[in-house]
Amino acid sequence: MPGPAHRDDGRALGTDPVPPSRVGWSFIALYALSYTGGSLLFLAPLLVSLALKVRDLVGADAAPGNLALVAGTGSLLSIIANPLFGRLSDRTTSRWGMRRPWMVTGVAVGAVGTMVIATAPDVGTVLLGWCLCQVFFNATLAAQTAVLADQVPTDQRGVVAGVLGLAVPIASVTGTYLVQLFDHSTVLMFAVPCAVGGVAVLLFAWRLTDRRLDGTGKPPWSLRELAATFYVSPRSNADFAWAFLSRFLLVTAYAFLVTFQTFFLLEQIGSAEDAVPRQVYLGTVAQSVALVIVAPVAGRISDRVGRRKVFVTAAAIVYAGALFVIAASTSVNGYLVGMAIGGVGFGMYMAVDLALVVDVLADPLTAAKDLGVLNIAGALPFALAPTMAPAILALGGGSYAVLYAVAGACALGGALAVAPIKNVR
Repeated sequence: MPGPAHRDDGRALGTDPVPPSRVGWSFIALYALSYTGGSLLFLAPLLVSLALKVRDLVGADAAPGNLALVAGTGSLLSIIANPLFGRLSDRTTSRWGMRRPWMVTGVAVGAVGTMVIATAPDVGTVLLGWCLCQVFFNATLAAQTAVLADQVPTDQRGVVAGVLGLAVPIASVTGTYLVQLFDHSTVLMFAVPCAVGGVAVLLFAWRLTDRRLDGTGKPPWSLRELAATFYVSPRSNADFAWAFLSRFLLVTAYAFLVTFQTFFLLEQIGSAEDAVPRQVYLGTVAQSVALVIVAPVAGRISDRVGRRKVFVTAAAIVYAGALFVIAASTSVNGYLVGMAIGGVGFGMYMAVDLALVVDVLADPLTAAKDLGVLNIAGALPFALAPTMAPAILALGGGSYAVLYAVAGACALGGALAVAPIKNVR
């Protein structure tokens, strides 16, 4: 078995660690800033600059296929990298701590990958750079997420997870702003968001009172242990398995929505092609504003009442309702209303669900690995949804209303999967 873990002050955190003490708002603010910075490292290229770079290299006609190759390969690598680096983080015996070395290493090597993309002369080099980014930025993400289990007590996890839930919408807005600000230079378009996000992560890593692990008795690597990196036994940890299934179904619903909303607006609503970008932007703003308002409030209330399941279940039901509203829409206004309702459901879900998952982790010494496995539930739907959608559309006569009704059913499945969880109220 692994030896006891310690904080930098030498306090042991072994198999049954001393519960973390309450964290202050200075810690929460730095943690949220770091989480936003980590999200910015991924999102700025994904939302805008990666597509522009590929288009510049291969032209408009060949860009979609080449971008799908680059983004799809990166997504597959992220599914492997996150739990793998989580496992490495759980076993790290550095005097600098368990999480800090991987935050720093991930930012450093990922930044190299970003500059490889920015200066790439061909799509093959872009692919190489994006693979570096996905692998090593996921090392940063795995270590960041584990801090919630390491440092935040159970009665604060809802509020902290709720604040962390703001990272993606804030990073999305910040990333698109920075990219358009420096769109005159391809290098700066990639480098500036990377620098801003990297500094935020490194500032938190510098200030973090990290856990330390004593290497005494640490088991050697084996093929069995390596395979276990990507697996949490549903028999020995049924609660985690149900939470994994719930998140997988909810994110699948989300992936259907964001992947096909452009075609929905064109085909079902009948929007003009030149009007769609603004309509998608307005929908994103409506969803993000609702998410920013709801996520921290839901997390705080969850902590105060000491309950998680009712919030996660209600959030998934609300999100399902949003998708049914969009499916039935015949105008842009209906779409925007559905997106705003979706922001309420998705914000509540992602805030409280993360706290719920941390609460059901079986072993605090494998927190980063187990949370990395959970990340598969958030990444895999974006690979599966585009492959399932054509069959659903074919069965539904090409109707995007049918596709979004199926997405709503997935969200309802996510709500039902919460019920069997036993060890969290």
